[in-house]
Amino acid sequence: MNILKNILIVRTDRIGDVILSLPLAWILKKHIPNVKVSFLVRDYTAPLVKNCKYVDEVIVLSEKNGKVQIAENVKALKHKFDVCIAAFPTFRSALVLFLSGIKTRIGSGYRWYSFLFNKKVYEHRKYGERHELEFNVRMLQKLNIIEEVNTTNVDFGIVVDNSVTEFVLNKLRSLGWDGNQKIVVVHPGSGGSAIDLPKEKLKELIECLAANENVVLVITGSASETELCNYFTVSKKVINSAGMFNLEELTAMIKNAEIVIANSTGPIHLAAGLRKNIIGFYPKFAAVSPKRWGPYSANAKIFQPTVCDGKCSRDKCNKLNCMQSIEIEKVLVALDEILQRN
Repeated sequence: MNILKNILIVRTDRIGDVILSLPLAWILKKHIPNVKVSFLVRDYTAPLVKNCKYVDEVIVLSEKNGKVQIAENVKALKHKFDVCIAAFPTFRSALVLFLSGIKTRIGSGYRWYSFLFNKKVYEHRKYGERHELEFNVRMLQKLNIIEEVNTTNVDFGIVVDNSVTEFVLNKLRSLGWDGNQKIVVVHPGSGGSAIDLPKEKLKELIECLAANENVVLVITGSASETELCNYFTVSKKVINSAGMFNLEELTAMIKNAEIVIANSTGPIHLAAGLRKNIIGFYPKFAAVSPKRWGPYSANAKIFQPTVCDGKCSRDKCNKLNCMQSIEIEKVLVALDEILQRN
């Protein structure tokens, strides 16, 4: 194989998906001397990728009203890359890669438009047989790169600028943090990709944690989630930061947290990438189970329903309200163990 100089990784979906693709840059740098690694991402995830020390360039996908613009994207990519890896393919993005003259195009062999890729990967991800991050890494086998990753050796390469950290910590002080209390981040919202812990259960958990004088709880979310986050603001020990921090600032927040508590959503993967202590809540059915979508971390404690065996579906899980069976008392024991040892 010729020495590769420029490789493009395409991940144009959501925050968690992008985070689980970042280790590809670390592995490529490890195996190919002097390679330049670029990412093609959507505008709102770009700040996250820019904070990865293994990524040399971030290209923002050109879209109009949510639709990928073919000509504009082809112009941005034309004849610049030796290889592209479509970790998340769509027809329009695959067409862009084909028209951009990229010689080696790696992507799924199971889509109707897979003819646009000339190095096809035949793995069905929907069955959840391995973790999403591991599926991504296995795509590198098409470049003869074999890397065995696990939760202890993986490197996401996420860095946080000191000035951003200073801004975030000063903001928290202005909102009531005394500078000494351990920060516990709670991210109650999700994109609806999985099934969440019932909010009444999460509120119960927050109420118990708020009684601990050594911690401050920070509820995070977008501006559109302000009302949801207000629901969990049960005392002065709980700070509702919905809409206050952008993605880079949220990264700094999580970097300085003792624990992150969340459902299956982007910030839980961000916490994993920063090697933070994690408490997560996941249903059992395969498509969204922690085996496929859990935080890829040795520091995560995952709680799942006790009333099903996982051989079910989203509809059945919703009908039976399986997540209601998660016992908050057991979650509190795990949280106490983390707080006591740190």
